[in-house]
Amino acid sequence: MEERERPGRKVVDRSEGFGERLLGLLLDRAHEMPPQLIAPMIAEEVAGIGGCDVSVLLQDYARELLVPLPGLGLLVGEPEEIADSPAGTAFLRATPVEVAQADGVRMYLPLLDGSDEVGVLALTLDTVDDDDRRLLRRLASLVADIVVTKHAYTDRFFQARRREPMSVAAEMQWSLLPPLTMSVPQVAVGGAVEPAYDIAGDSFDYALNDNILHAAVIDAMGHGLDAATMATVAVGAYRHARRAGISLVDKYQYMDQAIAEQFGADHFVTAQMMNLDIATGLFQWVNAGHPVPLLIREKQVVRQLGGPTTLPVGLGGSCPSLSEIQLQRGDRVLCYTDGVIEERDADGQPFGEEKLIACVNQLEHQEGGMRAEALQLSHALKQERGGHTSDDATLFLIEWRGEAADQVAALQE
Repeated sequence: MEERERPGRKVVDRSEGFGERLLGLLLDRAHEMPPQLIAPMIAEEVAGIGGCDVSVLLQDYARELLVPLPGLGLLVGEPEEIADSPAGTAFLRATPVEVAQADGVRMYLPLLDGSDEVGVLALTLDTVDDDDRRLLRRLASLVADIVVTKHAYTDRFFQARRREPMSVAAEMQWSLLPPLTMSVPQVAVGGAVEPAYDIAGDSFDYALNDNILHAAVIDAMGHGLDAATMATVAVGAYRHARRAGISLVDKYQYMDQAIAEQFGADHFVTAQMMNLDIATGLFQWVNAGHPVPLLIREKQVVRQLGGPTTLPVGLGGSCPSLSEIQLQRGDRVLCYTDGVIEERDADGQPFGEEKLIACVNQLEHQEGGMRAEALQLSHALKQERGGHTSDDATLFLIEWRGEAADQVAALQE
């Protein structure tokens, strides 16, 4: 295969055949590679295509910084701010960013696990062309998969992401949470939890099963380890009921029984359980003593999704009523826990629903979709509440996109 000559640069064949060989070798080596050797392996493979100064940047738990993963052969510098850095731009927009510098071009490539973002791969090349860009995008995808796979049986990635001590309750909650973002052509979700290092009773969960997005947001009473334990049981019961294929109403009753039997009649969990048909946009929900979600249309809150409610999970409430609404394409549903509105603002006044709605309406919508906006809204609300969170405060956004629903249906015929 013909090599490409470039002045002042090592002759390297970057055709697609070369790329396939490089990625295949990386994949073959990664299968039984110990976690501590992943970083040197990535640095070695990047050097093989003429790259240097490799960094693997992971988002911290507060989702404010991209922190470098330590490892032999990696460039370990200072953390990069997600809100104000080329690495942060690549992360939020899920697109590569190129920065010209004296020794070449610094590349920042998002590490995507499906649609959830793990972090950013950064490296420097002398020059960059379309062959390089194609190969590096594929390399970043493979690196993301390797990091996620190894993440499951080492503590090194957890430790790199921590910027301050984490409570036992928060440890439990983070292990319980699904990926914070998920997007497919028909639907996207995004979540955020505060305080990141001391979250206890709040949680959310979701699953996309065929054409139905199942989702729940919960808030267990109390604080600390007791609340985290109750939240764990509630989410476990919800997942078990969901996987059994039962209705929203029956999910409530199953969760109610699980909490009552485990913790007694004086403990409870507020919950919002939802189904969205991603082919039609039909949104259904059951409210068990939880704050009412907001419907956002054309970037503005148009109404609260009220309706019948029942007692929180664990208190033996009556059979809940099912509410539903037909969403329009582009509609979003914002669910939140009471810590968002019960906190006091920077002036010491109760935050309340009106200020929450005002914050949503004033949000500057940026490139990056749900990933960027869920994070932006969480940070904006925290700032409006005086920069701190004294109680758990969780957001969960659902967007019905719908644009490709007809095309997907055609493929299934």
